[in-house]
Amino acid sequence: MPNGSNVPRWNLDSIYTTFDSEEYKNDFAHLKERITSFNDILKECVDEPGEYLVRCIQALEAAHTYAENLSAYAEAVYTTNTRDERALQEINTLETVCLPLKAATVNFRQLLLKYRHAAQGEQLHAYRFFIEESLEKAKHSMSPKEEALADDLLRTGGDAWTRLHESLTATLSVTWDLREQKTVTELRELAYSPDRTIREKAYHAELTAWESLEIPLAACLNGVKGWALSIDSRRKWKNAVKKSIFLSRINEKTLKALITTAEYALPLFQRYLKAKAKLLGIPKCTFYDLFAPVGNSRQWTWEEAQSFIVQQFSNFDPNMGIFAQKAFDSQWIDAEGHEGKVGGAYCTSFPLRGESRILCNFDGSFDSVTTVAHELGHAWHYECIKDLPHTDRQYPMTLAETASTFAETIVFEGALQHETEPLALIENNLKDCCQVLVDILCRFYFEKALFEERSSAECSPQRLCELMLESQQKTYGDALDSAYLHPYMWAVKSHYYSVALPFYNYPYAFGQLFSISLYTQAQEKDFAQRYRALLRITGSASCEDVAQKAGFNITTPIFWKQAVSVIRQRVQAFEKLARKK
Repeated sequence: MPNGSNVPRWNLDSIYTTFDSEEYKNDFAHLKERITSFNDILKECVDEPGEYLVRCIQALEAAHTYAENLSAYAEAVYTTNTRDERALQEINTLETVCLPLKAATVNFRQLLLKYRHAAQGEQLHAYRFFIEESLEKAKHSMSPKEEALADDLLRTGGDAWTRLHESLTATLSVTWDLREQKTVTELRELAYSPDRTIREKAYHAELTAWESLEIPLAACLNGVKGWALSIDSRRKWKNAVKKSIFLSRINEKTLKALITTAEYALPLFQRYLKAKAKLLGIPKCTFYDLFAPVGNSRQWTWEEAQSFIVQQFSNFDPNMGIFAQKAFDSQWIDAEGHEGKVGGAYCTSFPLRGESRILCNFDGSFDSVTTVAHELGHAWHYECIKDLPHTDRQYPMTLAETASTFAETIVFEGALQHETEPLALIENNLKDCCQVLVDILCRFYFEKALFEERSSAECSPQRLCELMLESQQKTYGDALDSAYLHPYMWAVKSHYYSVALPFYNYPYAFGQLFSISLYTQAQEKDFAQRYRALLRITGSASCEDVAQKAGFNITTPIFWKQAVSVIRQRVQAFEKLARKK
């Protein structure tokens, strides 16, 4: 933890003070009432389909809004303390209460199919995108009874495996020396140490920790993917990639163009890693050198990070800066790392209150500064759309990661302008880009291979390690020492353990490259206002249509390679600075 920093924990009191508060109990009661009301409407006799479908959608929106608010609170409490039994109990209770809502949503989609002609009428024009997407989901639904059973079993199936992974990894620790234990989160933070002996020691200790839990974690991963394969095949998804494309609101041409571009960029990042190895005075980087600091990298206090982020956001858009200051002042950010808290970072929103909360683990590095900016980018995205109906607030991960990475880019470019010795800053940015493009491509390869193998049999821990090493070698190439890769990254990355979101990886690459392209327009007149307008349509249009609004065609590699050219300039600048050392 950085010295001299008053690193905060968030305050959830404006949402609910406790699970036993009157506000929580009242909203819980409202949720059940809204679910009952939605189900009652679905059972009504239909005279005028258009008007009827509008009432159905409005009832659906009301129920889902309460469900989102309550679930977000329970998850927020749980992820800051995975040993909180009450929080876990509330998560399970909410899942049970929401089962009829899930069933009702399936029934509503069947009604849309029945009244397709009315659903496409002028009366429902405002819901056009939501309706078209719902009709597609209806094509990939089992019978209402089967869907209800699947949702019921999900709590003790796929989701249970996900929670087990969270619980095991949040508390996993090993002996660091004779008197000290370190969690895997703390060990991973040591990957940023300037001392290579410490990085190497942490790397070996981390592998030992993951190996000690390889059997239950492999069971978790096999359980999650096995569940997904079983259910998705019955929902007539050809494969997990097809499902992820639909969830990401892109088409196959866009995904192919994105992956092709990531592969095109691999030699560029291998050049960067080789230049980094020379600066570190080693023949070749190992996995534990990926995050090694280069140059004079300063430590940031929380107060400095806060002030800098607000200033850079304000320089781009005064409204964005005011919002960020509000988030800091209102204690919306939980940044202190501690045992029992999940690793990583996320942003969650509470639609009933129109507020967001951010979880991260601030360590004083510039990387953690940009992580805060990243999550604030998500929060700003929500701020720009919070007044829209529920159906227009449901944007895909691809566009979510565009908003967050754009915020990161604002902070990086601002820091670059103020830095007289930019080596460390540029290297930090390239390190992040390397993770978002190279490592994300590696994760895409791994998950694709995992789904293929899991379709016929469970994968042993050893096989999972083999698949991970193959993917790392395929992407990092000869830029990393093959004797020191990370075979247990399948256990580290929680994204693999999401039942609902297969391929929770390439949307980050989408966001990285799309945000860079957007930023090239940032100095244009009124761009901040245009950017806010762009964010407002992310829940009611495909990615291709959103991009077209910005003047881009994202279905060909030509567009994506324009962003790679910006990264190439950074690699060249890094190589030039490295030669001077």
